[in-house]
Amino acid sequence: MSKFADVILPLPLPGIFTYSIPQDLEGRVFPGCRVTVPLGKKASYTALVTTVHEEQNTEYEIRPIKDVLDDAPIILAEQMKLWQWISKYYLCSLGDIYKAAIPQGLKGEFKPRTEKRTRLTAKCRDEKTTNLLLQSLSRAPRQKRLLATFLQIAKPFSETPCEISKHRLLEEAQVSATIYKELQDKGILESYEVEIGRLSQQENPVVPQNELNNAQKKALEEIKESFTQKNVTLLHGVTSAGKTEVYIHLITECIKSGKQVLFMLPEIALTKQITERLRRVFGNRIGVYHSKFSDAERVEIWKKQLSDEPYDIILGVRSSLFLPFRNLGLIVVDEEHENSYKQQEPAPRYNARNAAIVLASLFGAKTLLGTATPSIESYYNATTGKYALVSLTTRHREVKLPHIEVIDMAEYSRKKMTVGAFSDPLVEAMSNALKEKKQIILFQNRRGYAPLLECKTCGWVPRCKHCDVSLTLHKNSNKLVCHYCGYNIPAPVHCPNCEERNFINLGYGTEKIEDDLQNLFPEARIMRMDLDTTRTRNAYDKIIGDFQEGKTDILIGTQMVSKGLDFDNVAVVGIINADTLLNYPDFRATERAFQLMSQVAGRAGRKNGQGTVYLQTKMTDAPVIPLIVKNDYATFYDQQLGERMLFHYPPFYRLVYIYMKHRDVHVLEEFSELVGKRMRDVFDNRILGPDLPPIARIKQLYIRKIVLKVENGLSQYKINEALQNIQNTYCSMPRYRSIVMYYDIDPL
Repeated sequence: MSKFADVILPLPLPGIFTYSIPQDLEGRVFPGCRVTVPLGKKASYTALVTTVHEEQNTEYEIRPIKDVLDDAPIILAEQMKLWQWISKYYLCSLGDIYKAAIPQGLKGEFKPRTEKRTRLTAKCRDEKTTNLLLQSLSRAPRQKRLLATFLQIAKPFSETPCEISKHRLLEEAQVSATIYKELQDKGILESYEVEIGRLSQQENPVVPQNELNNAQKKALEEIKESFTQKNVTLLHGVTSAGKTEVYIHLITECIKSGKQVLFMLPEIALTKQITERLRRVFGNRIGVYHSKFSDAERVEIWKKQLSDEPYDIILGVRSSLFLPFRNLGLIVVDEEHENSYKQQEPAPRYNARNAAIVLASLFGAKTLLGTATPSIESYYNATTGKYALVSLTTRHREVKLPHIEVIDMAEYSRKKMTVGAFSDPLVEAMSNALKEKKQIILFQNRRGYAPLLECKTCGWVPRCKHCDVSLTLHKNSNKLVCHYCGYNIPAPVHCPNCEERNFINLGYGTEKIEDDLQNLFPEARIMRMDLDTTRTRNAYDKIIGDFQEGKTDILIGTQMVSKGLDFDNVAVVGIINADTLLNYPDFRATERAFQLMSQVAGRAGRKNGQGTVYLQTKMTDAPVIPLIVKNDYATFYDQQLGERMLFHYPPFYRLVYIYMKHRDVHVLEEFSELVGKRMRDVFDNRILGPDLPPIARIKQLYIRKIVLKVENGLSQYKINEALQNIQNTYCSMPRYRSIVMYYDIDPL
């Protein structure tokens, strides 16, 4: 009986593909292994086997597998179940997940890192022969020095011989590779290769974990008790309450029971501080996994997780969710409210927080969600009994919450009491902090120099030729850049419309803030942390490390500076322009503003006294401002819940955003109206649109958007099935085959 394998290709294609298994490969093909398969006339791909069976698919010609790449599965059963859940729930192909989940090196041939080492040849492996050889080299002093250096370092005849790399031997002996070859030709030394890997082999000294204070002990016991009743617990702890120490004690108990732990963070920027804290307690039992690692390093971490000695703890961002675990016992999702957990582009557009809960359930493991500012949905789940809720309301060491000073920028600007983007009170506070050798964090949620460049004479504004957005001025590179597609042009010297040289910069980006600070405080050491300054692998660590060690006085940043960073010496935090957060056209704008400003404020005065936060805004009457000042999450939550219920938003309704894109705006309009009408037939008044999104063209594709609001009681899978049927019906029409249509389930 012939055998067949269903496989996933690393392509955004629906469904799975069936290939026949040649007789010479039978017994070597099994679920979770990689195989090489043909596709089309010439292409070959590394595919992933899902099932092996004897049912021949008659829908298309069955072609044979070319080769098998693995002796053991690289994808385990629980991972495959998670992939299938993500595919079904978030309406994406398994190929999309394959592309996102697996390091590139596992989609083709991966070469392990090796090192060339040196040893004596077989005929020279007794001490007497070697000593005679050493004496015989008296007329070749460099050869003699090389051999003597080898004997001194490698100690081949001692009880504790050492291996030595060829590179190190040449360096220590201070000779060239030519001299080494001469000893090789004489049959004295020989080279051999050893696989060394790219992962750190450095032993990390382990120190006892810190004692918990009474509030932390109480929270830990409540979490453990809650896990006997619920699979998910929300830990709501104010900033600087010491949530990480609670995590560490919980992790210790989990790994003592022989289980693995996944510790998830929303940003790579956070990994340095947390890694240092965890390594002090757990040493080399922890592995770190994120996109700033080279692909080869990620492959080696993946393979280590499949080995007999995997890491007990994995610390990583959302991609770490896809690593192979054999015995997962606990997932910690820190800063659970962060929208960085949601993958936006490309597919799969999954929420790693929600997927983590599903992954934990596949192992019978527990999930702990931690944050000072819970998402509305998570807090609703906790207060209605779906999750357990544990609170940690006092800051570690009784440090007071920061004092928040609201600065009315409209009033200060009218009185001419501002210097650029800074109000006089903020300038004075920064000046005093610098005199007292304290540090400052400034938050500005726009990178670049100026969000808008305008000709003062004719009003011309440079815009992206691919997207419906203005270009942002980046002074350091002297370019105008689109932050959506990357299109850039040199900053103009004169206006192409009227030929005048009369440009003005509108708004402030982080570059402009940095420039103005250098003028205000020329002696201050200033660092900027945004997407432009953190492109390299070690950039995050360097910026955060320098600030932590006191080498930087002022740190300016975008959202990165708000997320869980812990610094001892910050006396002043400035929120430069809160209005950009409050004015965003989205039902979650108030929630994000509360979370972001509360988190930024929490960076102040964490250990050495009460810090001060200067919240600059022209919208001092916004209802959320006094709630941020009082750190009143309960009132904020109640207000938001009322609005969400009234206007049919989460947590009472589920959302699906339907996006349609095409180069021809007329074809797109026609298609979106057709789809919108059909969706209203199926879903009635739950449909809004089609409408133009805030940015209606990106990368030369025009965009239309439909919003679907669904009551919680309805089956998401039945809704997804209906949506898929509509897409299949209309996108298969010849006129609309080039339309790009996709879904964002539970958008953020």
